Order: sequence, then structure tokens, then C-alpha cells
Amino acid sequence: MGGSDFTMRGRHGDAFSTYKRTVLRDYVDFQKDGTSGHLLNGASKDLGNPSWRRSLPHVLVAALSSFLFGYHLGVVNETLESISLDLGFSGNTMAEGLVVSTCLGGAFIGSLFSGWIADGVGRRRAFQLCALPMIIGALMSATTNDLWGMLLGRLFVGTGMGLGPPVAALYVAEVSPTSVRGAFGSLTQIATCLGLMGSLFIGIPAKEIASWWRVCFVVSIIPAVALAIFMQFCAESPHWLFKRGRAAEAETEFEKILGGVYVKSAMAELSKADRGDEVDTVKLSELLYGRYFRMIFIGSVLFALQQLSGINAVFYFSSSVFKNAGVPSDIANICVGISNLSGSVVAMILMDKLGRKVLLLGSFIGMAASLGIQVAAASSFASGSVSSYMSAAGMLLVVLAFSLGAGPVPGLLLSEIFPSRIRAKAMAFCMAVHWVINFFVGLLFLQLLEQLGPQVLYTIFATFCLIGAAFVKRNVVETKGKSLQEIEIALLPQE
Repeated sequence: MGGSDFTMRGRHGDAFSTYKRTVLRDYVDFQKDGTSGHLLNGASKDLGNPSWRRSLPHVLVAALSSFLFGYHLGVVNETLESISLDLGFSGNTMAEGLVVSTCLGGAFIGSLFSGWIADGVGRRRAFQLCALPMIIGALMSATTNDLWGMLLGRLFVGTGMGLGPPVAALYVAEVSPTSVRGAFGSLTQIATCLGLMGSLFIGIPAKEIASWWRVCFVVSIIPAVALAIFMQFCAESPHWLFKRGRAAEAETEFEKILGGVYVKSAMAELSKADRGDEVDTVKLSELLYGRYFRMIFIGSVLFALQQLSGINAVFYFSSSVFKNAGVPSDIANICVGISNLSGSVVAMILMDKLGRKVLLLGSFIGMAASLGIQVAAASSFASGSVSSYMSAAGMLLVVLAFSLGAGPVPGLLLSEIFPSRIRAKAMAFCMAVHWVINFFVGLLFLQLLEQLGPQVLYTIFATFCLIGAAFVKRNVVETKGKSLQEIEIALLPQE
């Protein structure tokens, strides 16, 4: 496929530029006729918005990768005890930590290469490639008899986990009609929540039934196989096809996801933003300094602050907080899951109404306030039982506030603000930053908690949330209701 692309590029270079001129001429005629006051990802004012029903199935298949991501994040939560007993590393905290963190190491590798893979073979093939290591890794983990087999399996699964989210964010932004892009972007977050909850439910019998953890790994193969098969029937991203000079195919895909009447206007939009610099490759140096630097900086800082708010520490650590409040761990996990899911559903409904920036701001401020409750719970003013209930309530509120904005918005927002030329690689870079910080937060959290105590640690997390709110206020632009091309033209400094 790659080879034929290069030869195609050579042959179709002229044809493509002629095609772009034709499309632009159509676009100008289209404007003169007065059939369009304003184009929106294939939606002119008179035509109204394209139906979301056409693109929904494609987005749902893509969301399977997020479901798998959530599932594998949570799968060792309930099962770690029985895995460590069966594989003979019980009581070895270093080994237990590795079972959790090898996955994150793999995810870092996967996310680093995701941009090059998504640009090289297309979004659909990238999804299929992300399913492959997840199938292999889950099989290895399910059938292993020692720690090394488990770690190798987790590493494989991790690479798939790293590849999935950035590609899903790209794909969803590129195939969704503008009017519902925010809601569709939140679907990936909801899928992640469902995956997490699914893994916790399936893990419940692990404490009673010997070797049940093997079943938990095997089950995850089903959605991974489904992702690989169904992606075959989904639309390829028209943005990617157009970037590769395959304009006729891009039209066909637009027809699939938007409907025939919107094809012409959607193609005109693409041509408007595309200034012919698409086919050359993006160098890493361009991302780190140059005209794209500010966007990459905003993206990386957003993901860094998302992790430094301590949210994953809260997820990893929820069981013990609830145990202190006298709540059994399975009920605790269900409470956290429901809190996460309900926040994500509300975010989906509000994303295209209130906008991304408002949700992010509210989310960071809400998290800071909820962490404040936990600081108060850890202080000497609160008595034993009151303190443990406050701590549990604070934790659920942190999760709820997170899922309203800081969870779903960064991935969606970045896939919107990055210009199509660098979109995949820039997403990959920012996701890699996210994984590095996630890894260190997971690694150091328990040690810091012992050395600093919960009050200081939660105060640090709350401070990062407030920094996050200030950063969003200053640097984040609102993208709701604008097509990807309009955002690109508005944000890019002209050369």
C-alpha cells in the first residue's frame, strides 16, 4: 500500500493540483449562487447540518479501541492478588507494580509511533494494527505460567493501548459532522469508562474462583477481534485521503459519512485549508520549534496538567480510601465507575452546547474544590468516621469533576486545533507526554503519600488543578461549531 502511494503521488501530483483548482472554482461558484452563506464540515446554512446517524456507526467502531483501553487499565485491579499467588510473586510489591506499569511503558511506545502509523497506512489500518498486539498480549497473559510471560503480555497490550486513543481522537474528529463533533468525541471517554467498569465486574469472581483471572484476559480478545473486523467496513478518513492526493476516494467517503448533498461543500472546505504543503513529511524539529510550537506546547501542557491533577492516583488508590470508610472494594469500584460514567454522559450532552473551554474550566476548578474536601478530611479537625466519609465523598467528586471536562476534552480539543498536516504526529507527541507523566505519578504516588502525608499531597494536586484552570483561561480557544478547516485557518500564523 505504501509503495503504490508514492508512485501515485508522482503520477497524480499534477492531476491533484488541477483537481484542487476545480474544487475551489466550484466553491467560488457555489458561493456566488448564494447556496451557501457559510460552510461547516459539509454543512451550508441552507442545507442545514448533516445527519449524525450516518457517521455514528463509524465512530462507535472506533470507540471499541477506547473500550479496550479502559478494560486493560482496570483488568489487573481486582485480579492482581490472585495473579501474584498463581504466578508465585505474592508479596513482591516491585513485581506487582511492574504488572501495572509495564502496560504504561508499552503505551508510551505505542503512542510515540501512533502518528507515523496513522499517517503512513491510514486511520483504518492503524486501528487494525492496534487490535493485533492487544489480541497477542491478552493471549500471552492468559496462558502464561510465570511473571515474565505476564510482563511480556502486558507490554504487548500496552503498545496497542498507546496506539488506540490518539488514532481514535483523530478519526472521530475527522469523520464527525461539526454539529456533533464534541458529543462524538465524548463517546470515546464513555467507552473508556465502560471498559473500566466491565473489567471490574468481570474481575469480581477472581477472589473466589481459582485462575479466574485468565478468563478476564481471554474475554478482552472479543472486542479486539471485533475492532479489527468491523474497521474493514468503516469509512477511511477523507482528510487523510485528501492529504495523500486521493481526492476521488475522499469524496466517496464523505458521501458515506455525511450524505451526497454535502460532498461538494465538504471538499471545498478541505481545499480551502490545504495549501499544497501536505505531502511532505513532518519533521520532529518542526513540532518542537517553528510555527506549530505554540499548539504543541498547549497540547502537552494540557495533558500534563490532566495527569498532575492526580486523577490516576485517585483511580489506582480508590479501594484503600473506601476501605478506611468501611466500604468493600467491589462496591467502591462500582461507585467510582458510576461517578465517572455519569460525568462523561453529561459532558457528551454539554460539549456542543456550552463548549470545550467552559467544561475544562469548570472541571479543573471542581477538581480543586473536591481535593480541598479531601485535604479537610485528612486534617485534624475531622473525627475518625466523619473524616473517612468526607474522604470517600471527596474522591467521588474528584472523579465526577474530572469526567466532566479534564477527562474527555483534551483529546478532542487537540484533534481539533492541530492543522491536518501535523495532526497525527502532534497527537502522538502529546499523548507520549501524557504517558510519561502517568507512569511517574503511578510509580511515585504511594511513596509520596507515605513521606508527605495525604494533606500535603492532595494540596499539591489541587494546586495543579488551579494552575490548569488559569492555563485554560489564558491559552485555550473555543472550537465548538467550527469546522476543522475554519479552526486551522484561524489559528495558524500565516507564513
